[in-house]
Amino acid sequence: MTKDQISAARVLVVGDVMLDRYWYGAVDRISPEAPVPVVRVTREEERCGGAANVAFNAATLGAQASLLTVVGDDEASHKLEALVATTGIRTHFGRDSDLKTTVKLRVIGRQQQLIRLDFENTPNHEILSGQTAVFESLLPAHDAILFSDYGKGGLAHVGDMIARARAAGKPVLIDPKGSDYSRYSGATVITPNRAELQQAVGGWRDEEELRTKVQNLRTQLQLDAVLLTRSEEGMTLFDAAGQLHVSAQAREVFDVTGAGDTVIATMATLVGAGLSLRDAVPLANRAGGLVVGKFGTATVSYEELFA
Repeated sequence: MTKDQISAARVLVVGDVMLDRYWYGAVDRISPEAPVPVVRVTREEERCGGAANVAFNAATLGAQASLLTVVGDDEASHKLEALVATTGIRTHFGRDSDLKTTVKLRVIGRQQQLIRLDFENTPNHEILSGQTAVFESLLPAHDAILFSDYGKGGLAHVGDMIARARAAGKPVLIDPKGSDYSRYSGATVITPNRAELQQAVGGWRDEEELRTKVQNLRTQLQLDAVLLTRSEEGMTLFDAAGQLHVSAQAREVFDVTGAGDTVIATMATLVGAGLSLRDAVPLANRAGGLVVGKFGTATVSYEELFA
């Protein structure tokens, strides 16, 4: 796949964004007040999180990425918008003054995450329904539609948006959340990890039972495919032709944060550029393997992926 083909791909990412904050510090002593480490914060960093990280992954690969989301009218949302603006992503931010933009604050000491603090609430429906109209206006100008669901309430109208995208002949890729996948009916592919799939279909004893459960889910929801990401076991694509498994590329795992974002962003970019799902899977698997070797929410470039 050439760089020109990738740069022609237009990916629309819709979903829940968040601001990832990192506080790094030295841990030299235990608190006299409680048996916890005292972190003397020496450095702060902010990164795009959630759907914003997904869009950033597509942009880093070289695609033309757009981001449709709902945020608060608060300090975190303005920080996030400024961060996203530096990446070349086209932003379509709906604002809801009652909403608290999701912030994940990670405190890091001695190269380890000591604690994560989440700040969030859910958007009201008026803002969300307004999103559908914007979505419809953006559809014609994009080659692939990616829904990044973090269960924060930003995709309340996802069923309607999937139907509109498929009616327009666009491939729809979804990173799912929760136990009810019926809201994703009609999508091209969903990309759950093992824990997420278990929530939706229950556990499985062996590969045969897994295959049966996934294919039943696929048929029931009229999905073209299900891509199961399996950490150290690689990933498996289940489609009408059966299944395609690719093994994980053995490397040192430094941090799995955002690996799923990288996988689905790579899939959407490659499908948007004209590759089939089956041809895109080995490359998405390689991208996921590269990103776990980096710290925090990270991305993979065209040069790294096709090196």
